[in-house]
Amino acid sequence: MTKIGLYSEDSALFPLLSSALSKEFQLRLGPNEQEMSKLVATGDCDVMILDLNSSHDSMPEGMAGIRRLIASNVPSVIMADDGLRATASELVRAGAFGYCRRPPSIRELKTLLSRAYENSLLKQQLRTMQQQLEAPASCDRMIGSSPQMRRVYELVHRVTNLNASVLVTGESGTGKELIARAIHNLGARSGRPFVAVSCGAIPETLIEAELFGHEKGAFTGTAGARAGYFEQAADGTLFLDEIGDLSLYTQVKLLRVLQQMEFNRLGSNRLIRLRARLIFATNRDLAKMVAEGKFRQDLFYRINVMRIGSPSLQEHPEDIPLIARHFLGHYTQVFQKPMQDIEPDALAVLQHYSWPGNVRELENVIQRSIIVASGPTVRREDLTLNTEEDEGGESSSIIDIADYQPAGSFEQMLCGYKIKLAVSAVRENSGNKTLAARSLGISRAYLHRLIRLAEPDQLFEHDPRQRETA
Repeated sequence: MTKIGLYSEDSALFPLLSSALSKEFQLRLGPNEQEMSKLVATGDCDVMILDLNSSHDSMPEGMAGIRRLIASNVPSVIMADDGLRATASELVRAGAFGYCRRPPSIRELKTLLSRAYENSLLKQQLRTMQQQLEAPASCDRMIGSSPQMRRVYELVHRVTNLNASVLVTGESGTGKELIARAIHNLGARSGRPFVAVSCGAIPETLIEAELFGHEKGAFTGTAGARAGYFEQAADGTLFLDEIGDLSLYTQVKLLRVLQQMEFNRLGSNRLIRLRARLIFATNRDLAKMVAEGKFRQDLFYRINVMRIGSPSLQEHPEDIPLIARHFLGHYTQVFQKPMQDIEPDALAVLQHYSWPGNVRELENVIQRSIIVASGPTVRREDLTLNTEEDEGGESSSIIDIADYQPAGSFEQMLCGYKIKLAVSAVRENSGNKTLAARSLGISRAYLHRLIRLAEPDQLFEHDPRQRETA
């Protein structure tokens, strides 16, 4: 339901209009400029009705307030009696959407309010299209016009036609595979296969056969020969995701392929030339793994020829409206449920959320909001953030925050709360950081960054003996 803000000091006008407009509009009263500005700032007002008669008696202060409200991003309709018609027309030329006489014709007022709101939605869509046009259009399916994303686009274009290995790094859900596909689609190999492999999803006992292929009888259970992913990629691109999950044994095998540019199937001595271009990705700190002896240094140097960092969504929140509207348009077609836009107050909520799951989480939130939305736009109440659904279908917070005591600036409070979430998750999972990160829906690397900011006593306050083994 469209939210209308009424700026008027006339105590009789609000109940009259509220009753007359209640079936199609939700009326909210802003008796002065300060209260009206609050409605605008919080997104509780889609269209303003500005009662010119209320401000005329206190001119010029009242008229200055009217002009300031008109200058906001919310469309306004001027209401005035015939004696102020010239002033109302001047305000329309200054940016107000339209003018209606006082007392108003309810039918005409409804039409004017609906048109003002529709016009506002069209302007928002136009701004989105302009942002899309301003962003580089030749970066495949990646979306965003922020400096961080433009840097990614620049690096993608630099490596598209180079036969060098590329390492894409970043937290889970930031779109590392999209970067790999853009490199492939924009280069000379675009007409060739793109083979994506999640190294962490393949059991250690099978990964060698999956990557390199095998001959019939190479091991128990092989009914016939099979080409591995290296062969399937042919002259195209092989994308190896979660490269940090490979065992040291498999890392040796991969290193040999990169050094010799050839490989053989299991059970065969016939060497096959490597023709595919290789792109690697990880959400782990490979340099730290090298120092810990968990990743081979020589392999790290082989794959880290060209590095592209995929920024977390928290690093470029200015792109959130663009990305959210992209998902809205896509899933509107998928679900066959027409949706016009995301309301400003909902966008504000999205931009101030921390997005531990990055773009993947944003995509999920938009899907859910489309499903639960009762109107043509996504409203703030349609959003579900930082919650998990229990078996009964009710939403609940990931962690109880009743004992959280905020202090300091807003940013300090937010950071402190994130640290408390991380510490609580580690304790609840008996120190297992992988399970803790999974329970919060964030990457293990991000969890480690939060834990490093915590005080030691926070981590071990329930069991001091763990301090010795941490």
